[in-house]
Amino acid sequence: MAGAPARVVGSLGLAQTLAWGSSYYLPAMLAVPMARELVVTTPTVYAAFSGALVASALVGPVAGHAIDRYGGRIVLISTNLLFAVGLVMLGLAPGLWMMVAAWMIIGAAMGSGLYEAAFSSLVRLYGQDARTAITGITLIAGFASTVGWPLSAWMEAQFGWRGACLGWAIIHLFLGLPLNAWLPRTPAVAKADELQAGDQVSANPAGPATQARPGMVTAILAFVFAATWFISTAIATHLPRMLEATGMTLAVAVGIGALIGPAQVAARLLEFGFLRTVHPLLSARLATLAHPIGAAVLLAAGPALAPVFAVLHGAGNGILTIAKGTLPLALFGAQGYGARQGWLMLPARVAQALAPFLFGLALDAWGANALWLSGAISVAAFGALILLRTPSASSQANPSG
Repeated sequence: MAGAPARVVGSLGLAQTLAWGSSYYLPAMLAVPMARELVVTTPTVYAAFSGALVASALVGPVAGHAIDRYGGRIVLISTNLLFAVGLVMLGLAPGLWMMVAAWMIIGAAMGSGLYEAAFSSLVRLYGQDARTAITGITLIAGFASTVGWPLSAWMEAQFGWRGACLGWAIIHLFLGLPLNAWLPRTPAVAKADELQAGDQVSANPAGPATQARPGMVTAILAFVFAATWFISTAIATHLPRMLEATGMTLAVAVGIGALIGPAQVAARLLEFGFLRTVHPLLSARLATLAHPIGAAVLLAAGPALAPVFAVLHGAGNGILTIAKGTLPLALFGAQGYGARQGWLMLPARVAQALAPFLFGLALDAWGANALWLSGAISVAAFGALILLRTPSASSQANPSG
């Protein structure tokens, strides 16, 4: 694998699969039994999870800065310990407030241990050559729900929801931690040599960030990531209900929803192959158009073409996950990547936390027509990306530069 050993990509991809399965995908299987035993409502459990996402947003810049300075190995190992502590607390929670506190700790682990931290770790190791490695770990971790949901369901059936939380904690300590410990060590960077996220970067002189104010490019990317994460989380949370609103049964809606995962993986394979030769800005533009095109097809033609919506949405989401790692690298370079990535994703995490509630309100008010809202947001993200230029466009516009 160009730029990175397959061992690094494989171990980090497996560690990411574990991290996602034990956090982001955990409430879908455990929220109901957790709420029942703790004598709270299921929305209360999801509200605590939303709080965890906000906590992850606040921790992201700090974790990114630490990876820039010390490398990803020590940060990701620490994250495994943090996940384990949060999951043990969750499994032992006697009531509401310890459950909330446990989710806040898990949120801090998410902010320092999910994709942004993994991407930053790879950039710290391989610099501008990290694009293929970033795609590789998303290919592996794209199966996090495929592994995480059944494993959580099995542990809950065998040992109860508390046993499932403790089981995930054990897996973090005995599988996730060794996988992250297998990452190569990187020397610490002297503080004087660090580059703050908002500074102009010279590491990628051909990038568009040299043709416009870096602050404007940062703001555009932050908006695009927030918009696309809002949409992906909203659809992941409400897809069956939204499809039912078009007139199909729940069983059919669930079957159509199952197409999204394979579509994501297929799109990432396309990025790993053909699109790896294309600037990630162009890939991202195409990806932001996939959801609104699918939404328009579904709303115009009805349930018969719902599979087209699922495939387009999944494919776009699959490529955008990679773009969240590769776009900042292409536009700003490798120096200061971790801290910048943390700040770029802060609005996205907040948008992700708000998405289930806000899109739920839209569904209550408009039914399936709520897709016009998500489609418009995605078109706005496409428009924002049009404001950015690829290196070739920049050089053509300013050949003497």
